[in-house]
Amino acid sequence: MFQHRQTYDVQKDNHAYHHSLIGSCIGVALGIYLLPILTAPTAPTASEISNLSSQAQYSGEFQKNLEGSDFLHWGEGKVSLSPTTITLMGKLAPGPDYKLYLSPKFVETEAAFNQEKTHMVLVGDVKTFNNFVVDVPQDIDITKYDTVIVLCESFGQFITAAKYQ
Repeated sequence: MFQHRQTYDVQKDNHAYHHSLIGSCIGVALGIYLLPILTAPTAPTASEISNLSSQAQYSGEFQKNLEGSDFLHWGEGKVSLSPTTITLMGKLAPGPDYKLYLSPKFVETEAAFNQEKTHMVLVGDVKTFNNFVVDVPQDIDITKYDTVIVLCESFGQFITAAKYQ
């Protein structure tokens, strides 16, 4: 009887351990997803984006249906480029550590991004998910590229891309 109780207690402890492990994993996943949303600065307004995009030389469309996008990693809306700013009037799936790149070649998957990365230029951080404005550094000539890409740098995850010329 005593031995049976010990076995039962060990099984109960293992069961509790597995539940706490699963709960911890869910908590970490939710934290990774929610933290960027909770800490994001105020997104630019539609009128701010409209004003900046009126000065754009190029524009393109982020679309949800790209090969490398999925229900957690996507973007949609109009992206506009001027020599000084790149704007999005639209939405990105929220996530951590988003970076904006320019590429001389359109890519729509993580593998293609990694293959072409040496030919790309990092423009800057994307800090908002409903509309964004990213300043273009003076040493970047947007006319030398034809595609704008958003990548989650922390996880190397392709988010979206748009061809603009």
